[in-house]
Amino acid sequence: MSGPQALEELRPAAFGIAYRMLGSVAEAEDVVQETLLRVHAALEEGQRIESPRAYAATVATRLAIDELRSARVRRESYVGEWLPEPLVADVTEDPARRAEVSDSLSLAFLVLLESLSPEQRAAFLLHDVFDYGYDEVASIVGKSEDNARQLAARARRHVEERRPRFEASAEQREELARRFFAATQEGDVGALEALLAHDVELHGDGGGKVPALARSLHGRSRVARTLMAWARLGARGGLGLRYVDVNGQPGGMSVDADGNLIGVMALDIAGGQVRGVRSIVNPDKLRHLGTVGDMNELIKPR
Repeated sequence: MSGPQALEELRPAAFGIAYRMLGSVAEAEDVVQETLLRVHAALEEGQRIESPRAYAATVATRLAIDELRSARVRRESYVGEWLPEPLVADVTEDPARRAEVSDSLSLAFLVLLESLSPEQRAAFLLHDVFDYGYDEVASIVGKSEDNARQLAARARRHVEERRPRFEASAEQREELARRFFAATQEGDVGALEALLAHDVELHGDGGGKVPALARSLHGRSRVARTLMAWARLGARGGLGLRYVDVNGQPGGMSVDADGNLIGVMALDIAGGQVRGVRSIVNPDKLRHLGTVGDMNELIKPR
């Protein structure tokens, strides 16, 4: 293996590991860049690397574990609720591909991973999501094979108890999502409430940069009222909506009159109902998606 193209072929897998570990596109990209530099340096030095993919996975995982430890300190002082940086795809993307990644990429799943230790998260993701054997996981995380099994098992128990369940059919999810956004835009509270689960949760991340929920809201009535209030603010500011795929789940992007991004919203849908809504409006978490507009200016009283 040699050359820039061969190195670039390692990028998607390394990013897949780093992003799921960190929940941050920017941090994951930094890890990937450093990973590829280290692989290149090892090859230049004449090291014999039997599996460049496994070597890159090892470097990316270890860098992500180190980054996660320092990120946790920063997140303790984060203003409001922390949500991952979203990955957005066009809704016309291949449905089979979207279904393949959606379960281990959803915002709900990534938030759940936050409750695991860095080593637990690595062992669980490497084995259960990326299909590495326990001997490989042990080598990557620097533990014995028994310890790697125990780390993954503890993580798996924790995740399975709380793991989000999604509608099997992408078409059903998308139809319900369209009805959800239509009801909010049309101000139809009754139609919106009918789509929400009784124990629906609403989460928002503004990072202290723009207005957002101080903490999550629960319950159909409170969530519906809040969503309607947001929709009225958006209409007053001239916001438009684009249907998109957010981390494998149906969602929408709010854009201003100039096409600048204001926010991303993802829906968790199961049992024919919306069970969770996650809204990311922190501009720092949206910049990788394009030009970000000024939400504070949009919602100023006129």
